[in-house]
This record gives sequence, structure tokens and C-alpha cells, in this order.
Amino acid sequence: MPKYDKDTDELFVELREDNDIKNYLRRNRAEFVRPLSDYLASLLAQKNLSKQAVIERSGVQREYAYHIFSGLKKNPSRPKILALAFAMGLTLEETQYLLRYAKQSPLYPRNPWDSIIISAIDQRLSVLQTNELLNQLGETVFLG
Repeated sequence: MPKYDKDTDELFVELREDNDIKNYLRRNRAEFVRPLSDYLASLLAQKNLSKQAVIERSGVQREYAYHIFSGLKKNPSRPKILALAFAMGLTLEETQYLLRYAKQSPLYPRNPWDSIIISAIDQRLSVLQTNELLNQLGETVFLG
């Protein structure tokens, strides 16, 4: 999970009080969300994983996945990001951050599909096991 010096509330206060947006942006550059490819690289390093191993475990088409990791794919789909999260063994908190970096909505427990995904993350299921669970429960699979 990324570490920042200021919390979101502090940034809101500064933004609303500063009359010069350029000054605010310059002063808070380190507080902004990094590109998805940077966050993925930091997760790989933190968890001592290789791209190749993650891609193989994810079930995401190889070239597409490499484009996500390199930053060439700017708006990867939510299921593909979730498949990568499962393949990296991310916690729920890490997965929620990854979804934000990918500009996707976080998992929401009031949504049945999302509830199954949350449960699968907590159970440390693989992509394949999660797809089987989704199928058994009559929901759409990840990469169907």
C-alpha cells in the first residue's frame, strides 16, 4: 500500500484554501497517485514476484497483461485487474488500492459478484478456483 505524508482530508483543505492551483499541484506532487504501471512494479518488488509468473497465474492474455504492466494499456478492465490481483496474492486492502490505481470501482459488499470476489480474496483462492465459485453461484466468471 502506498505511503503518503498527508491524508486525503488534509489535501482537500489545502486545495480549497489555495487560490493558486499550480502552486498546490507543485507543492503536493509526491501526494498524487502514481501511474498504474508504477504501482504494479512496486507490488511485484514488494512481493518478490515476476511479471511472467503473475501473468501465467492470472489467465489474462499474455500480450494484454504485458501492456498493463508497461503502461501501454491505459484503461484495463476491472476483471483483468482483479485477475492480476489474485495472481499476486493481494489482500483485500491491496486489491482495493489496485482498483483505484486502475481507475476502476472498488469492490462493494452490497453487490453479489463483488461479495464473492471479496470472499475469494479472503480465502486466498486462485483465479481458477474463483471462476469455479462464481460459476457455481450463477455469476459471470472473470475472463469467461
